[in-house]
Amino acid sequence: MPNLKPFRDYDEHDVINLFTLKDQSDVNKGTFVKLTSGQGWVSTDEPFGDTQSAVGSLNYVGRAVSNRYIVQAGLDIAGSGDAPIGMTLYDMKETDENGEKLVFNPRKAAEMQTAISGQAVPVATRGVFLYSGATLAADTNVAADAGNVLKAADSGEITTSSADNFTKKVGVCLGAKDSANFVLIRIDCDPTQ
Repeated sequence: MPNLKPFRDYDEHDVINLFTLKDQSDVNKGTFVKLTSGQGWVSTDEPFGDTQSAVGSLNYVGRAVSNRYIVQAGLDIAGSGDAPIGMTLYDMKETDENGEKLVFNPRKAAEMQTAISGQAVPVATRGVFLYSGATLAADTNVAADAGNVLKAADSGEITTSSADNFTKKVGVCLGAKDSANFVLIRIDCDPTQ
């Protein structure tokens, strides 16, 4: 699973806060995402609802049915052939470490830097990050060393592999992988490349 350390250097102008991860409830920060096929973001979308299509049945808590403000435009986790628009800066979770629902404790969700389903998740399109991902060096012939090109891999992760199915460039390694499997990376997601 991908993960980010607090060491980061990015501009808030390179962060998109208009989309939510569709049909996801447990995603780590550092996951590369793509636009959901369809209409994307539309200014006339309703900002609230009990709509099943927006966040599944997560608006239904216990016996009460309540509307909550949600983001209609969605993202999906990027795969190896996809062109990611960026990388999530927050985790996406429904419960805290004690199993308590974060929807009832928004202050704790903010402290944990966690987005709840239906909420906008911040997505960085470029910057420098201390990143860890299981498939970072999927190809044993290409290690995560300074200057190696990073490409989109399966499950929202990145790879240094030169295999044919990894075609979408997302950045470059700025150093070698350390003993904890973290590497300093620079991302610049351009979905048109």
